[in-house]
Amino acid sequence: MKLTVVGCSGSFPSAESACSSYLVEADGFRLLLDMGNGALGELQRHCGLYDLDAIFLSHLHADHCIDMCAYFVARYYRHDGGRCDPIPVYGPEGTEHRLTTAYADTPTASSMSEVFDFHTVKPSTFDVGPFTVHTERVAHPVEAYGIRVEHGGKSLTYSGDTGVSGALTELARDTDLFLCEAAFTHGKENIPDLHLNGREAGETATRAGARRLVLTHIPPWTDPQVNLADARAVFDGPVSLAAPRLSYDI
Repeated sequence: MKLTVVGCSGSFPSAESACSSYLVEADGFRLLLDMGNGALGELQRHCGLYDLDAIFLSHLHADHCIDMCAYFVARYYRHDGGRCDPIPVYGPEGTEHRLTTAYADTPTASSMSEVFDFHTVKPSTFDVGPFTVHTERVAHPVEAYGIRVEHGGKSLTYSGDTGVSGALTELARDTDLFLCEAAFTHGKENIPDLHLNGREAGETATRAGARRLVLTHIPPWTDPQVNLADARAVFDGPVSLAAPRLSYDI
């Protein structure tokens, strides 16, 4: 598998990065994890507008899904010969309604489903193209899911947005690359079931036995170097910061 960071800023885009979006590729198949603010423009650096094969939305906060409205425009009003066929979109209950409401004036109430084939995510295991996917509910104020993507004996686990979660620890068990949010700063914010800090991300990786940790979803007002140091203090494996256009072979 190849993982490419499309965007990794938390809560709102930074001057350097769009919000959460990650491209996973294997065997010519392209799965996008989240499409937050600014992600659609950045995505076109890595693949064509119509080259995605499936999309997973971890939850329905704007910094993880709102560019789906712009992607609807690109697929519905395709300029070069007609509307795109529906692409599978996996998201929490109410994803279609959320996106339709955010767009506000789709041609009909069901027009989103003409280009997006919506599937409701629950804790489960299923296949997406060549990938085996596991999803688990994580700790966030809205319905939110972490995802584990497996292919060829390797695994990638993406936390989505979460506070400390036993389900996330199990989802990341022995994973080859753990892409984990670290939005908060240890000793500064302490809001249960919302976000992790760098130390908590490192502790989760340690409990899970993850082989590599990549910190993501760090907002512009959080010092990433502090979170990186905090994670390294409690996790013995390789730790790094996600950044736009970085890619990882898994």
